[in-house]
Order: sequence, then C-alpha cells, then structure tokens
Amino acid sequence: MLSEFKTFIARGNVLDLAVGVIIGAAFGAIVKSLTDDILMPVIGAITGGIDFSNYFYPLGAVPEGTPGTLEAMKAANVPVFAYGSFVTAVINFFILAFIIFLIVRQANKILHQHKQEEEAAPAGPSEVDLLIQIRDELKKK
Repeated sequence: MLSEFKTFIARGNVLDLAVGVIIGAAFGAIVKSLTDDILMPVIGAITGGIDFSNYFYPLGAVPEGTPGTLEAMKAANVPVFAYGSFVTAVINFFILAFIIFLIVRQANKILHQHKQEEEAAPAGPSEVDLLIQIRDELKKK
C-alpha cells in the first residue's frame, strides 16, 4: 500500500496539481491585497470615501454602545448581512479571473506560435523511408 501511494504521489500530474494549488493560494493572497490595499481605497476616494467593507445590515439586536462597524458587530456576536464584504470578494474574483484569462491567452499564443514553427520546419524522410533506402542500396550491391 505504501509503494502504491509513493507511485501515486510520484506521478507528474499529482505534483503539477500540488504546485498549482500552492501557487494559486499565493496568487489569491496577492490579488486580495491588490483589491483591499490598492483598488478599494482608490474606488473609495473616487466615490467620496465609501468603504465597502463596512456595508452591512444587522440581522439581530445590536447591543447599546456597539460602534457601527462590521468588526464591532462581529465582536458583539451580532448576526450581520455583510454585503460590502461580498462586493469586495466579487471584485477579487473578477480581478483573478481576468489575470488568469490573460495568462491563458498568452500561453495559447505561445503554443500556437510553437505549433506553427514545428509545421514550418522542413520534415526529412521518416525512419521507414531511410530503412527502405538503405535496403535498396544494399540490394544493388
């Protein structure tokens, strides 16, 4: 069973998947930081200081003296409908999807270019053709 597991793990596609998941998680953190730390403040400045992360609707009783921020509501265990956080997550998704689209698009261009170069390369005789030529030359002698 252990040897089967080693064989399974050693397959290229499993290792590629593991690398892809790790890189994807790191890339997701970069996109989250881009959205939270760069884009959302700019969008907030353009729209007059709107902070999407503090857009929520309390679904339960709010204790007296609780500040009107999402963090304070969560700390007070008030159920909230945090649609601002959802908007931020949607923006993160679209940024990530667009960047992946650009990467796949560029990879497809490179692969298409590589295929054209392979097709344009002059093809020599196949191994069978060479063997036939050698056989014919030997028969002549």
